[in-house]
Amino acid sequence: MYQEIGKHDVGRILGQQLLRSGTSIGANVEEAQAAHSDKDFLFKMTIALKEARETRYWLLLLKDSAIFPAAKFDEILDEVEQLIRIIYTITRNTKQNMQ
Repeated sequence: MYQEIGKHDVGRILGQQLLRSGTSIGANVEEAQAAHSDKDFLFKMTIALKEARETRYWLLLLKDSAIFPAAKFDEILDEVEQLIRIIYTITRNTKQNMQ
């Protein structure tokens, strides 16, 4: 998908942002797994949540750009929404457990 998006000027710009934020989700979750404390874990997971929300934003912009049929984005957006819910639940539960 990223390679196809890169063939369009708007797609290239939005695609770079999407790639950056999308890969950052996993990187921050991975860092959270090696956290030295609950506070560090929560910090990294909060960043992952923000990156997931940013990824959703870039996907919505790409969907609206009509570079691809909107239907191609629906499954990916659904997966991002699921990720957001999962990471949000993890951060919420971590905060509650820290109190």
